[in-house]
Amino acid sequence: MTSRPLDRLLRPQTIAVFGGREARRVIEQCDRMGFAGEIWPVHPKLDEVLGRRCYRSLSDLPAAPDAAFVGVNRVLTVDIVRGLSRAGAGGAVCYASGFSEATAELADGAELQQALLEAAGDMPILGPNCYGLINGLDGALLWPDQHGMQRVKRGVAILTQSSNIAINLTMQTRGLPIAYVVTAGNQAQTSLADVACALIDDPRVTAIGLHVEGFGDLAALERLAAIARRSRKPVVVLKVGKSEQAKHAAVSHTASLAGSDAVADAVLARLGLGRVQSLPALLETLKLLHIAGPLTNHSISSMSCSGGEASLMADAAVGRKVEFPALQPRQLPRLREVLGEMVALANPLDYHTFVWGDLARQTEAFSAMFEGGCALNLVVLDFPRSDRCEASEWMTTADAVIAAASATGTLAGLLATLPENMPEPVAERLMSNGIVAFSGIDEAITAAEVAAGIGEAWDRPPPLPLLNVVPADGEIETLTEADAKIELAACGLPIPGGLQAFSPGEAAELAERLGFPVVLKGLGIAHKTEAGAVVLNLRDPEAVSNAAAAMASDAGYFVERMVDAPVAELIVGATRDPVFGLSLMLGAGGILVELLEDSIILPLPATKADIHTAIARLKIAKLIYGYRGRPRGDLEAMIDTIATAADYVVMNAAHLEELDINPLMVLPEGRGVAAVDALIRRRR
Repeated sequence: MTSRPLDRLLRPQTIAVFGGREARRVIEQCDRMGFAGEIWPVHPKLDEVLGRRCYRSLSDLPAAPDAAFVGVNRVLTVDIVRGLSRAGAGGAVCYASGFSEATAELADGAELQQALLEAAGDMPILGPNCYGLINGLDGALLWPDQHGMQRVKRGVAILTQSSNIAINLTMQTRGLPIAYVVTAGNQAQTSLADVACALIDDPRVTAIGLHVEGFGDLAALERLAAIARRSRKPVVVLKVGKSEQAKHAAVSHTASLAGSDAVADAVLARLGLGRVQSLPALLETLKLLHIAGPLTNHSISSMSCSGGEASLMADAAVGRKVEFPALQPRQLPRLREVLGEMVALANPLDYHTFVWGDLARQTEAFSAMFEGGCALNLVVLDFPRSDRCEASEWMTTADAVIAAASATGTLAGLLATLPENMPEPVAERLMSNGIVAFSGIDEAITAAEVAAGIGEAWDRPPPLPLLNVVPADGEIETLTEADAKIELAACGLPIPGGLQAFSPGEAAELAERLGFPVVLKGLGIAHKTEAGAVVLNLRDPEAVSNAAAAMASDAGYFVERMVDAPVAELIVGATRDPVFGLSLMLGAGGILVELLEDSIILPLPATKADIHTAIARLKIAKLIYGYRGRPRGDLEAMIDTIATAADYVVMNAAHLEELDINPLMVLPEGRGVAAVDALIRRRR
């Protein structure tokens, strides 16, 4: 995490531009947005650029600039950045590409990037390989291209590594006021999280949106989350690049369920950072956060003058963390009076067209609906084409929504099911009146879900610092089940009695010593059940000997006491993500682990309360709590055991690569749990 102040770079009073065509465009864009500060072009051959005196070199400038746009080739970029840093400039945008992002094409890319970092020293830089920034609050741009932004007094900040994505987002016609757009390129020095932390301090910024191709500094992400919570300015993330590594794992079920994308999801949720999956969802969520910030709960009301739209709204919430609660009894008489007898009163509500075009009656109907205690109140309305139709009655409905929200003091949104059916002037008018101008049903539901999730996270105590341990070097070894169980038993995990054997005869002898019935397993075999290397319920020495001979396991055998039939089987595991390190994975276990796809990721360290909450979110929790009269599982022993496993992972974080306990058998209440299979991979 950089400690370099970014104020001068993000909010400059003086801007120096280096280069030819791109530098000229920067000046053009500043002029178009009314930048009131000074701009100093620097070019070795030109006398003036766009009516401004052109300086021959950096040393000729009247002072160290607050910000500089360096639009020259990659080698000269390093020299200019060095000069700016020595002169005391406030920061620079490095436009050129050909640094570490191009090591596959340029052998010196990484070397040149290191030279750039050394040249910058304590001076902040954005990039390289980026367009720079647009400050729509002050009209200050270090931006060499067109854009769709205009001056605003307050708004959201959008940050991305991709300059092209940034341009596309500025072209939105959805009524979202954008205060800043910042690109970070390959984040050689200054990360998106660094910039976001600096922008949150601007009182004119209401929320932050990040388009992230890859997380770099985990500590910077944690710091951003803490500042966002403290400042009450929410952050929403569009993380791209869903991992496929899980589907190709060969060693354990844990690795197959805990891919990078699932871990990223869990970490962002723990930190209270919202997550979306598309650019439209990012923009719509930022609209809601700009107007209202996080929501207090997950409840929504919806009104439309069409049963089809009401059905679409209801369907969109299925499987999502939002709800359409039933109307409250006190709302019904008022709604009935204004809407008449033919309207079925429900949420979502099809209010028909009986009040269409009547401002007073629509305001009364909307007010009655808005007073149901929902966190967000939606009215569905698609505007007609302005080039072929007349929209005065639609504007009456918009005015009624504004009036009802004002009268009730509640949060409202006007939702067009198609984005082209929400004209930009209408959206801007709604947003200026505190009404969220939503475009798209799914995007609106996503926005509500994310905003409520952030509110829920902020209501909890601040999370523990994430486990962030640098892994040790060394060759990875895989312990046998016998050795893994010895190690876990020493840490307090409940392990059934078992012994290791090296021949069928010895296995039979040890089984007799343990007492029948027993389980026989072949050692050194991944996915034992699939490989036929597990035989259950063996009841005499001959059966054990025959089963061992049929397995022909080169690494030997493990003989273990049979565990009684469980209430449920869990998998408890940990695997190392290349970005986020080790995290815990809980899920439905046994032979159906991947088939059921019932798992959840817990960032570490995890408290018993975290574990309890996670278990409650699993489908298999119904079995543990006693499904349809079946016995309850030993919930307390299960949580204690999972907590012990989590502590083991934390204590061994430097060397542990993977832990896989599958299944952890949850026995009936009062009888505990048993870890009947275990795998450990670690660095020597």
